[in-house]
Amino acid sequence: MCLYRVLVLSVFLSITQAVDRSNFKTCDQSAFCSRQRAMKPGQSSYTALLETLELSDSHLTVQLLNNNNKVLLLLELYRLQGNMTRVKINELKPIKARYEVPDVLITDPPTELMSVVAQDEHRVVLSLGGEDWRLILSAQPFRLDIMEGPQVLLSLNSRGLLAFEQLRIRKDTISHKISSTVGSMWDKIKSVSEGEEEEAEEEVDQPGMWEETFKTHADTKPNGPSSISLDFSLPGVEHVYGIPEHADGLRLKNTDGGDPYRLYNLDVFQYELFNPMALYGAVPVLLSHNTHRTMGLFWLNAAETWVDVSSGQGSSEVPQTDVRWISESGIIDVFIMLGPRPNDVFTQYSSLTGTQAFPPLSSLAYHQCRWNYNDQEDVSAVDQGFDEHDIPYDFIWLDIEHTDGKRYFTWDNNKFPQPKDMLQGLLDKRRKMVTIVDPHIKVDSSYKIHTEIRSRGYYIKNKDGGDYEGWCWPGNAGYPDFTNPEMRKWWASMFAYDQYEGSMENLYTWNDMNEPSVFNGPEVTMHKDALHGPWEHRDIHNLYGFYVQMATAEGQIQRSGGLERPFVLTRAFFAGSQRYGAVWTGDNAAEWGHLKMSIPMCLSLGLVGISFCGADVGGFFKTPSAELLVRWYQAGAYQPFFRAHAHLDTPRREPWLFGPDNTALIREAVRQRYTLLPYWYLQFYHAQRTGQPVMRPLWVEYPEDIATFSIDNEFLIGKDLLVHPVTDERSSGVTAYLPGNGEVWYDVHTFQRHDGAQNLSIPVTMSSIPVFQRGGSIICRKNRVRRSSSCMENDPYTLYVALDSQGKAEGEIYIDDGHTFKHKTDKQFIHRRLSFTANSLSSSDLSPDSQFTTASWVEQVNILGAQKPDAVTLTTTDGGESSVEFEFDPDTAVLTLRKPGVNAGVNWTLHLR
Repeated sequence: MCLYRVLVLSVFLSITQAVDRSNFKTCDQSAFCSRQRAMKPGQSSYTALLETLELSDSHLTVQLLNNNNKVLLLLELYRLQGNMTRVKINELKPIKARYEVPDVLITDPPTELMSVVAQDEHRVVLSLGGEDWRLILSAQPFRLDIMEGPQVLLSLNSRGLLAFEQLRIRKDTISHKISSTVGSMWDKIKSVSEGEEEEAEEEVDQPGMWEETFKTHADTKPNGPSSISLDFSLPGVEHVYGIPEHADGLRLKNTDGGDPYRLYNLDVFQYELFNPMALYGAVPVLLSHNTHRTMGLFWLNAAETWVDVSSGQGSSEVPQTDVRWISESGIIDVFIMLGPRPNDVFTQYSSLTGTQAFPPLSSLAYHQCRWNYNDQEDVSAVDQGFDEHDIPYDFIWLDIEHTDGKRYFTWDNNKFPQPKDMLQGLLDKRRKMVTIVDPHIKVDSSYKIHTEIRSRGYYIKNKDGGDYEGWCWPGNAGYPDFTNPEMRKWWASMFAYDQYEGSMENLYTWNDMNEPSVFNGPEVTMHKDALHGPWEHRDIHNLYGFYVQMATAEGQIQRSGGLERPFVLTRAFFAGSQRYGAVWTGDNAAEWGHLKMSIPMCLSLGLVGISFCGADVGGFFKTPSAELLVRWYQAGAYQPFFRAHAHLDTPRREPWLFGPDNTALIREAVRQRYTLLPYWYLQFYHAQRTGQPVMRPLWVEYPEDIATFSIDNEFLIGKDLLVHPVTDERSSGVTAYLPGNGEVWYDVHTFQRHDGAQNLSIPVTMSSIPVFQRGGSIICRKNRVRRSSSCMENDPYTLYVALDSQGKAEGEIYIDDGHTFKHKTDKQFIHRRLSFTANSLSSSDLSPDSQFTTASWVEQVNILGAQKPDAVTLTTTDGGESSVEFEFDPDTAVLTLRKPGVNAGVNWTLHLR
């Protein structure tokens, strides 16, 4: 136990300062990365053996020969529905199976026919549909080019950096008999092209191939070197995005001369800004964009991965970006998403990995958290404090200290003796709670969770076959093997109300430390030679957090009999994690730079499908000034996941502890979030249907406007709200870019109208949150803010109709019960189009076969950019007609229609005469 105390003390010391970079590898310290990166471009050793080409209804196969060692690979090409191409490369005859990522794709992607257009001994030309779309397979050296007419859209292996380290048996550990049987793998192979036997080059073992040491940690490699690499060239492209998670700008930087971007889920305390270090999650998806086309690359590999980005000019002085992927193990399995528009890429990617889960409406409201609220009395006092200061909130959170000695699914009986009474008190106010449930399980024979997992054999194993154990918050801990479906099923069952004692329907879950975090492991994570059944941890590492959140979300669904939508927050994630809940940006700091960085970090996640993103408001580490805290609340109120959180060593920072003036500013920011909940909910409804990001860069909606391509200090919510938070200390003004030549934007606070396609200088005070509504849009708000979102369920709507330069506007309203799956199973929802044209505002049904009613009505309509009418009348489907009171402000050109009194779920028209 003394060792544990020393270890925990060292962890706490480390988290009081910036990240200790020496705990984490650089590419030079990673044997496979440095080995692969030492390859020189233009020296490809691979030939496509065109005589082996086979074309079936679903795909094409052809063998690739490594001319150096004579090892054969199998290339598979698939033309997928939706303008995508899939490329798979594996060993033709590996000595054992190589890992292929399961469970991330939502289905086996449907294929379309390919046909051979032309062929000779040097190349094969394939049709990808239509006259202009071609895929050219060149033989010597092997290369793929995807063409649209004469234009090369993307080239694969054009730089000759394909490398595939085949599995082999270590020469110095095998007998002569085995060597004579399998020695041909490295000694010689029959030449497929000539049918003759020729000598292969002797492969010389390099340091780190068969074992590797980092600090005091040894990594045995029983399968030897197995890394893979492939390069992609994007002619005409200067801007690439994605591959989160990194604390860096939205646009990916050139990595020449520095480290590549690293994708390896790690527990990084107080991460640094503006570097390519790995963080908590990894989504191997990259988007390219120029004025003509948006494309995407999805590298489906869960092992440690490094991504090099090199921007420059191609052979014809055309801008070009080259991207190289390097992974430690597995196979090459890449999806090329050809767009051509940004929304096409989002649709293509979501067809592969699914869309953002549709969250309960309350989870889009405000969350209050800290490590840790001390006891039930503390929870009650904080809850009461929000009421006393008239600040709404929906969720209060409990960190690890609420448990019995860091035993998850338990409560500290001294601090939380009556958890159901506490939860019932929150439920009476229509509020909810989140408790943390981490995937490190205290090794304790009296702890039911541990004894069950051990008795069922569900723990990850070490290289010798025993249960893998490491240090984490409980001390010695085991790590459940969430790659095992039976383990996930059992874990899900533990969320049942009769298993998780003290839980109720208003208790939800937070999965932290699920990279997995191992305090005494290499790079604060698990040893790569640990075993998940037949697979090493190195093969599946980046999937671990994905599976933890999957099992937890399934548990919440099961406990309600499949009726209720889950809410699960995760720190670690992978491609497809969007299907299971929300993520946050981890252990940030109370610094202005971290506030700024929350914007590009969440924008990057939205581009790769994960819309439900936020950062700890106020910063997790350190103590924010009152100014920083206020500005963070103002920014967080306009980001998808809105939670305040703080480290246990920081002073308390509930919103009312910074003086009445700052309390008022925070209250106003939170209230703005609550008024916009109908709009947020609509955006998430669309996200789960289409895969479009909720919080999105400006270039997504203005793909031809070069001025938007590098902007990451402002963003759009949907397509109709533009937000430019104030993120500089003592700021007296900001400059916001309003896009769209010929468009107009309205300040949502003053209703002042501004033209698009300009940089607008905006003076700011401490109360300013620069937000603009796009002309041509209609946004629904609920302006009666109550103590929680659930209390506002039946409250009326106010419509904000922002007219474009043609005097038109469109929008939508979406309503359901806010928490069940009945919108899917029973079509219990309302989805309506709102349209203003020819001086009439109407509401029409977008889903006439749905079944739902609402008590909410329209109490006010504000028309921005209007002219004064002589009269306003309301007509409904039953033929009724009535006059409507109105008021016109000539200074702001705002027409206010008061109390139309019409139900929000029926057809109606307002006529301005």
